Amino acid sequence: MIQFNELIELVRKLRSPDGCPWDREQTRTSLIPYFIEEVYEAVETIENGDTEKLKDELGDVLLHVIFQTVIGEENKDFSIEDVLNNINDKMIRRHPHVFGEDPSCSPEDANRIWEAEKSREKSGRVLD
Repeated sequence: MIQFNELIELVRKLRSPDGCPWDREQTRTSLIPYFIEEVYEAVETIENGDTEKLKDELGDVLLHVIFQTVIGEENKDFSIEDVLNNINDKMIRRHPHVFGEDPSCSPEDANRIWEAEKSREKSGRVLD
C-alpha cells in the first residue's frame, strides 16, 4: 500500500538529521508513555462506538508501531519486513484451522487452538 510506505518514509524523515529535533531524540523507552496513551485512546473510542474518531486513533497507534520499527532499523535490530513477516507467520501458525488440513472448528475451538499455540511459542517450542 502506497500510504503505508509513505508513513514509513515520513517517520524516517522525522528521525533524520534534517527532521524534527524532538522525534530524533526519542528512544524506544521514551515513547512508551505516548504509545500506551494512544492505545488507551483507541480502546476508549472503540468502547464509545465512534468509528470516525477510531480512524484517527488507530492511525496514532500505527504511527507508534512504525516509530518503534524505524528505531529498530536505525539500531540494525530489525526491519519493517521482519515485523510483517513475524506477524504473518504467527497468524498462520495460530490458525491451523484456516491454513491447515482441518478447516472446521467452532469459535471455542479456534480460541483453544490459539491459546495452545501461544503457550507453545512462549515455552520456546516454536522455531522461527
